[in-house]
Amino acid sequence: RIEAARCPEVVVAKIDPKKLRKKQTVNISISGCQPAPEGYSPTLKWQQQQVANFSAVRQSLNKHRNHWRSQNLDNNVTMPKSEDEEGWKKFCLGERVYSEIDALSDNENLGIDYIKVGFPPLLSIVSRMSQATVTTVLEYLISWFGEKKFTPELGRWLYALLACLEKPLLPEAHSLIRQLARRCSEVRMLEENKNGEQISALNLIICLVSRYFDQRDLADEPS
Repeated sequence: RIEAARCPEVVVAKIDPKKLRKKQTVNISISGCQPAPEGYSPTLKWQQQQVANFSAVRQSLNKHRNHWRSQNLDNNVTMPKSEDEEGWKKFCLGERVYSEIDALSDNENLGIDYIKVGFPPLLSIVSRMSQATVTTVLEYLISWFGEKKFTPELGRWLYALLACLEKPLLPEAHSLIRQLARRCSEVRMLEENKNGEQISALNLIICLVSRYFDQRDLADEPS
């Protein structure tokens, strides 16, 4: 009893994940993802190039985050509060997509109205977002995507938010990106044009989730 009382209640094993990774023989799959129809799957070379590009974007963002955070936002940019779900949807996607308006009027085509078309994920904007806000906004947009169609505005923001996620990923963030990949695979199944831009965008997100986030250890990236 005396010896048992001296033992710690919780013991954590120190395991080097690099040693385990060398012995790994099974690749991790994203459960629930629909397989790509014939002709819709990108080449391995394309996937590797996208992962390399994405990794470079993330490292550049981390390196220059403080610089971009210090830049002044334009007067027309007012970032919503973290808990304002509808505000973030309108901010990212624009009132046109939010209200599901198919086309802009002639007068609106004369200039860019970011309130209507959505603010792009500028570095000066995303660099101001905390990890909690990044995860929250990602959740808002994935929830939107679960019931709505894929749009270029949505694609740009999803890519930017994925690039802003810091490692190690929180469990809720890991669950979100897997949910995103599953939804992308579902939408891909319904697309008729295998060479369309939307297929490339959907494949890109699926590729990043499966090859960058799910098949690497969750340690921080080297600077």
